[in-house]
Amino acid sequence: MSRFQLLSDAQWSLIEDLLPKRTGKKGRPFRDARQVVEGIIYRYRCGIAWRDVPEVFGPWQTIWTWHRRMSAEGTWDVVLARLLAAAEGAGIIDWAVAVDSTIARAHQHATNITRETQGAGSNYTNLLTEPPDHGIGRSRGGLTSKIHHLVDGHGRPLVVLVGAGQAHDGPVFEHLLAHLKVGRPNGGRPRTRPDRVRGDKAYSSRAIRATLRRRRIGAVIPEPTDQIANRKRRGARGGRPLAFDAADYKGRNVVERNFNDVKQWRGLATRYDKLAVVYRAAAVLRAITLWLPHLSDTPVSQNV
Repeated sequence: MSRFQLLSDAQWSLIEDLLPKRTGKKGRPFRDARQVVEGIIYRYRCGIAWRDVPEVFGPWQTIWTWHRRMSAEGTWDVVLARLLAAAEGAGIIDWAVAVDSTIARAHQHATNITRETQGAGSNYTNLLTEPPDHGIGRSRGGLTSKIHHLVDGHGRPLVVLVGAGQAHDGPVFEHLLAHLKVGRPNGGRPRTRPDRVRGDKAYSSRAIRATLRRRRIGAVIPEPTDQIANRKRRGARGGRPLAFDAADYKGRNVVERNFNDVKQWRGLATRYDKLAVVYRAAAVLRAITLWLPHLSDTPVSQNV
């Protein structure tokens, strides 16, 4: 393939029918969907301005407009949902999941927009609605955003969320778990419960552990030293030491390696997008490209 053809024919065939297509013969000539999608991928992979996207992909205005509309309509989420259902049908999802987040510095081109900061948090419920803070917050590193991932046991993304950089990871966990819905290729209720969750000490809280216990999900989360000291200080009232499988916890490194792959796209390693909806959609598109190589030879159900 040339350096401007970023998806193989087999990979493109898995997602082609979910993308916009010509419905009539009137109006302007319809832009080739594959050309536009590969232009979007090229832009984020290189981290360039939309105006600098090579002309081989078509007018940059068209590429930007397509991505903006598909982000707002949730098209990339639909594509990812299909690929996850295909992966579940093929039995290649490892349900010993891991959770974490990574920081992305917001470029000045992403921050010259009015943001509500007083009591305005990121919207983790309706992912297609732009939050008042645009998913940008001020932390020690300046204005930053966070990409939150729930990945399978091989480090492939299952859920992608974007929020402000200064926000703590713990409260976002329940939203990640709420958005975990992997369809079944042959119908039926989607799978929403992993076998166990691996997380670092940021996810060690009573609320998270209670949620996992209630849903019968194993918790592989270490206990921070201050929580250990507090439990011991209370004596018998502090309860028994929490079960922790140190050997299984070694598998959490897959989420760190996943973020290394995500940030190979320079447009994700540094945030240039003003809108959180658009930036998150690019992160979902990256998740799609990480799943496609594993599914190129796997038939995809058209009913998902």
